[in-house]
Amino acid sequence: MAEADVFHCEPRGDTGTGGARKVRREGWIPGVLYGGDGEPVAIQLKSNEINKAFSQGRLRPQLAKIDVPGEDGQQPVIPRDVQLHPVKGMPVHVDFLRVDDKTRIDVEVPVRFINEEISPGLKRGGVLNIVRHAVDVYAPATAIPDHFDIDVGEMDIGDAAHASVVALPDGVTLVTTDRDFTIVTIAAPSAVRSEADEAEGEEAAEGEEGAEAAEAGADDDKADKE
Repeated sequence: MAEADVFHCEPRGDTGTGGARKVRREGWIPGVLYGGDGEPVAIQLKSNEINKAFSQGRLRPQLAKIDVPGEDGQQPVIPRDVQLHPVKGMPVHVDFLRVDDKTRIDVEVPVRFINEEISPGLKRGGVLNIVRHAVDVYAPATAIPDHFDIDVGEMDIGDAAHASVVALPDGVTLVTTDRDFTIVTIAAPSAVRSEADEAEGEEAAEGEEGAEAAEAGADDDKADKE
């Protein structure tokens, strides 16, 4: 696992819409620290730390730490609700869930695809068709995997990788267990698909012509007998 981010914060006295605006004008981002054995606490976090983590894709459900003034040590937390500015697309409010070694949560873990350069299907012009970019798992909050690697190095056109190939660490289970869902396939290139569609269309047309000819022959036989 990657080293956990540490976010420095301060208690926030001004709450509500007006208080949140004031906090943002002063260079902070409002948030709430909740869960565990403690009461919910309104906090404010340093904008530069939050924005950097968000821009680098790390402000998602993964283990982080909150440095709270007046408390011993750093509190392990999970970002749970990140509200974004409707225009700028940057965080304007962040909630953090207190966790410990006993906390287990449902979380999305990103999927990475490796060995694309040696995949027979991709070498032949196939297309990597990603069905899921992340997999939902039930995991210890302090041991959430950073990502799952899916090896496509031996996949050919028409092959698929399913949930059963995901290597799950100890204590981590899939949320969806009633089916072996698809994560990625190697699809045929569009040119090949077009040729196959044309061939199917020609076969269908020939079949229709044969059926029409047989029907016409039957009508002629019937007329001769009459």
